[in-house]
Amino acid sequence: MRRVRYESRGGPLFTEEAPVPEPGPGELLVRAEAIGVTLPVVRKVTEAAEPVPLGGEIAGEVTAVGEGVTRFATGDRVTGLCFGHGYADFALLHEAMASPVPADADAVTAVALVRSGLVALGALEAARPEPGEAALVTAAASGAGHLAVQLARTRGGAGRVVGAVSDPAKAGFVRGLGADHVVTYGDDTWGAPVDYALDAVGGELLTAALTALAPEGRLVAYSSGGGTVQAYDLLVGAKSVIGFQMARIARGKPELYEQWREELWRLFAAGEVRPAVHGEFALQDAAKAHGEIEARANLGKVVLIP
Repeated sequence: MRRVRYESRGGPLFTEEAPVPEPGPGELLVRAEAIGVTLPVVRKVTEAAEPVPLGGEIAGEVTAVGEGVTRFATGDRVTGLCFGHGYADFALLHEAMASPVPADADAVTAVALVRSGLVALGALEAARPEPGEAALVTAAASGAGHLAVQLARTRGGAGRVVGAVSDPAKAGFVRGLGADHVVTYGDDTWGAPVDYALDAVGGELLTAALTALAPEGRLVAYSSGGGTVQAYDLLVGAKSVIGFQMARIARGKPELYEQWREELWRLFAAGEVRPAVHGEFALQDAAKAHGEIEARANLGKVVLIP
């Protein structure tokens, strides 16, 4: 099979031939039909001290199962998060991280909707939204962010949704998702204060997102970008910062993970959430796909097709 990897920080990425892996206990071997490209994986290539497997979101058909697997069988179509080599023709998924794909859904839709949607929905839940509140979503054109904009309205009942983006050229796309107002990171003001913010950027943007909160506002940080928050900035406005990580839900609360997954497909079927795909790239063009993410050029999900 083909597999994409790299040998030093920053790449380059290259494609090599590798043996098809064997599923271990609790694992599924999946023939990949679509692979999601995410900012955390791109950052691993550019920032990790040593090369790591390019994991991530995959969707495809189960071709073999390991010992102890009970929820899936050969021939099932699944999507989920791969922690090993995911940029490949075949990949291993742990059963706990896999979800079924409905018969009428294609692999690209599954990759664009499920994992990013679970992250967006989980971050929204962590914010404890009340109907009519104002919401801010950073990285509003990203794979998870563009779903968070929609979910804040349809699931959270937001009365006003503000999308924050890196480039004003993305404003039309974000408004098309239902945002009432779009700001860019460098703007002097992000408009009227919001009740909660879903931040997928981190770093220096945390300060701006925190400033955008109304008194007693909540900021949910779900970015791999890190960042520092001054305690005094929380104190003066009685604001709070909440960390959210999807993997903790998948591993520790599988029943909630499954509930959210079913809700995403229901919202999709009802036309209330529309995953957008920025582009589909061949597996051997993974470097080009990473370039789209690094340049912050994507409007929606970037996908690799083996």
